[in-house]
Amino acid sequence: MNPMKRKAAARIALVTLSMAALASPIAWYVSRENAEEEVVAFAQEEARGVLLRQQALRLDGPQANTHAQQAAQQLAGGLFDIAEIYDSQGRKLAEVMTALGEKLEHSLPKHGAPRYQTAFYERLMVGVAKHDILRVFVPLRETNSGPITGYFEGVRVLPQWQIDQILSDALIVGLMVFLASLVCGAVMYPVVVHLASENEHKAREVLESHIAMMEALGRAIAKRDSDTGAHNYRVAWVSAVLGEAMGLRGSAMQSLILGSFLHDAGKIGIPDAILLKPGRLDEAEMIIMRTHVRQGEEIVTGAGWLDGARDVVAYHHEKWDGSGYPHGIAGAAIPLAARIFAVADVFDALSSRRPYKEPMPFVQVMNILLEGRGSHFDPAVLVKFAGLAEMIRDRLEGLDEDGVKALMEAMVVRHFD
Repeated sequence: MNPMKRKAAARIALVTLSMAALASPIAWYVSRENAEEEVVAFAQEEARGVLLRQQALRLDGPQANTHAQQAAQQLAGGLFDIAEIYDSQGRKLAEVMTALGEKLEHSLPKHGAPRYQTAFYERLMVGVAKHDILRVFVPLRETNSGPITGYFEGVRVLPQWQIDQILSDALIVGLMVFLASLVCGAVMYPVVVHLASENEHKAREVLESHIAMMEALGRAIAKRDSDTGAHNYRVAWVSAVLGEAMGLRGSAMQSLILGSFLHDAGKIGIPDAILLKPGRLDEAEMIIMRTHVRQGEEIVTGAGWLDGARDVVAYHHEKWDGSGYPHGIAGAAIPLAARIFAVADVFDALSSRRPYKEPMPFVQVMNILLEGRGSHFDPAVLVKFAGLAEMIRDRLEGLDEDGVKALMEAMVVRHFD
């Protein structure tokens, strides 16, 4: 299983189990409540039938007490262990209990004269043995919309078989919801994997087109400057190696690589007479040459994916002591990516063969870099680079443009894929 499928499977499993863990107890609770309500509804209906047969729905006549007592007698010992009937003013007319009801009656919460308008129930655990009971409250009416003529209150001690049945039914519902969640996750997996694969393919195509655009622009800049393009690959790779050692990851590393590759983008706007002049530039020409930094910043700023290159493009000629250009900023005010690139750029410039010079020996290159510590370069970055310099030299030694490009492509895959 490839990493994308593993990640999709792990996420779907996590979501599925979370849903199952959340939904199953809720389903169990709702099912149990529904089962209890069915028991209560049945008890209320049976109580109303008994009261109707015993003419106890109207409790204001001379036979009210007799009818109430007969109804309570019939209800107690059947569905209820305690049956109480009150008149419309809340006066108790009858109370009958079973032996178990008598044992538990003193443990029930007390209340005043009934005044409720709608039927309801409460579930309680009472007694030393913690009996599970349902306490039912029913206002009595001769018709559904008529005035209240009395009140019936009943206490039913749930037998163990009924408790077990309620819990069993609720457990079955909870398990069904749990299994349904798992099945849903299993069904979703191939769909999500397919969509993720398509998305990964499209993202890879976009990434490849972005990298191709970066390389094309970098080569165009290099050709403009009579370079082979190997310099861009080398400085980008050296910067990335140093960036990794400095702890850069994610978008910060991507911005460093982009900026390193496109650091001289602004040279596209420098006239050939200045850019390709074989000798030293005079002061006026140097002023124009230095405008390549601002021109490069304008090129990459707001250019979507290339916008991340801005820190290096705009600040790679700044110096730690503030003597650089074009902003003249110093120290930590210079973006870290630009401080890293500055070391990589000078290292490559001194170590490489150019039409106008031979490469310097490694020891001489390092001496020049160390002389710039605290003036040109960030001391912390330079110390980190010094520990990597020999490895970097050995990896680059003898590589042509294709060899350096292969190193850079591996770095791009690691940080952009």
